[in-house]
Amino acid sequence: MSFAEQLARLQVFLDADDLHEEALDYIAAHGYLTALCICSEQVPEREWIDALFAEPPKYADDTEREAIEATLIQLKAHIARQLASDEDMELPCELDMGDEPDESDLRGWCIGFMEGVFMRESVWFEDSEEEVSELLLPIMVGSGLFDEQPEFSDIATDQDLVAEMVEQIPEILTALYLICHAPEEKPALLKPRKH
Repeated sequence: MSFAEQLARLQVFLDADDLHEEALDYIAAHGYLTALCICSEQVPEREWIDALFAEPPKYADDTEREAIEATLIQLKAHIARQLASDEDMELPCELDMGDEPDESDLRGWCIGFMEGVFMRESVWFEDSEEEVSELLLPIMVGSGLFDEQPEFSDIATDQDLVAEMVEQIPEILTALYLICHAPEEKPALLKPRKH
């Protein structure tokens, strides 16, 4: 079975209605795995797989469980390779919140990403808190999880600003990856000037 076929099967599995209501669907799982790849601390496989499903899914048998988990691990490795390459990350959805942000795939992806951040929140912010917070802002806005907070509610009502912010997500992912994995290769504008 090709990787594309495995992903198609994974998508059907994650998008099924019989998973726990807090389990991540395919798009959200992609965001979640992207955040786990960027995080400088490796989260153990068992921990992130269990958290992704919220509670163990009802697999047909052990073979299905092994296949689904193996595909998730492969997808995570695939995302890690994309992040480490020089090209911008391709998201599995449009970079657009649409007319109904709560229904948009991008919102789901951003929520999944933030779930991944929350797994090791302190690690994300321990080294470059200000930069990381700034870079995460478009994803936080996209997720809608923070709309109740005053500084976010103003942004959320400005559709043009939101559209502009979410379009930057692929570049942001590259920048976050560099900060977390290659701090010495930070983009030029972030380098301390040597006198």
